[in-house]
Amino acid sequence: MSLHPVMGVCCAYVPRSSGQERRFFIKGQHHRQTGGQRRVEGRPGVLLEIQSPCERMCNVDSKVSRVAWLNRTTILFAGSEKWSLDPRVVLMENTAVTEYSIKIQNVDVHDEGPYVCSILTNKKPKSTKVHLIVQVPARITNISTDITVNEGSNVNLMCLAVGRPEANIIWKHHSPRGIHKFVTEGEHVELAAVTKEQSGSYECIASNDISASDVRTVQVTVNYPPFISKARSTGTPVGQKGVLQCEASAVPRADFEWYKEDRRLFNGLNGVKIENQGKQSLLVFFNVSEEDYGNYTCVAMNAMGITNASIILYGPGAMHDVNRAAQLPHCSVCLLLTVTSSYLLKF
Repeated sequence: MSLHPVMGVCCAYVPRSSGQERRFFIKGQHHRQTGGQRRVEGRPGVLLEIQSPCERMCNVDSKVSRVAWLNRTTILFAGSEKWSLDPRVVLMENTAVTEYSIKIQNVDVHDEGPYVCSILTNKKPKSTKVHLIVQVPARITNISTDITVNEGSNVNLMCLAVGRPEANIIWKHHSPRGIHKFVTEGEHVELAAVTKEQSGSYECIASNDISASDVRTVQVTVNYPPFISKARSTGTPVGQKGVLQCEASAVPRADFEWYKEDRRLFNGLNGVKIENQGKQSLLVFFNVSEEDYGNYTCVAMNAMGITNASIILYGPGAMHDVNRAAQLPHCSVCLLLTVTSSYLLKF
């Protein structure tokens, strides 16, 4: 059997032993051959016409005493008389004399199966068969809801889809940092001992090449304790505005507290202001004094844990080492100044 499109109508040609051929037309659809059977493919909701000129097989002339269309064992039409109760199935009118055609509107999956054009001529029954395959675009029917877990937990995601042919499912991960990558193929995703880097949206993509893919997402939120990513010491002259900055990543978002030595600082007291902006906290000094210089502690906390960092506010004449501890200029300089002062006093 060979398949040939004619003027936008796909035709299946099946050679006969007599050298003549029987034709089946499916307007706007596709035909394929599987295992030696004539197969025509349609999609739900479309208009499907099964036409059978059949020449001798379905040639309605004086030699043809009976003609019928059947679906499996159910008679759809016997001659011009409709036996089917389905209003979607109609007999084509205004066709050529040699055509005996039916039309199925709004095709669904229940229409799939064999259709037989049967005639009786000179008391000899003859028939020919066409098999209708209904294709269904992939559609996601069930997917996991958004989930929030603590870091280290196990996460299982599920995505179910239907379609004909069977839908293929793949998963992609879109991280909060904008990194997109393929995760796995199949209905389930298993994340063991999940980390904060595995948070983000997981995209389920169902496809079967019948139409555009069906895509849905699951949001995975991973709770984790704060870690301070930025804490920088600052040098500010007396009388100027000074700002200490502390930045912490955490889910849920971290709360901040500021301390000088063992004393907690509060917003608006002692000439300081605390400004919390998302994952960042600022300790602002409107007018830095000598008493403001020293070691400050930024504390970040949430339900998952607590952490802190030491930050130094120092004057222009002081230095701070890698451990952020303020110190006076090097002692050899101090000694030189002392000796020089004593020597001058003698004169």
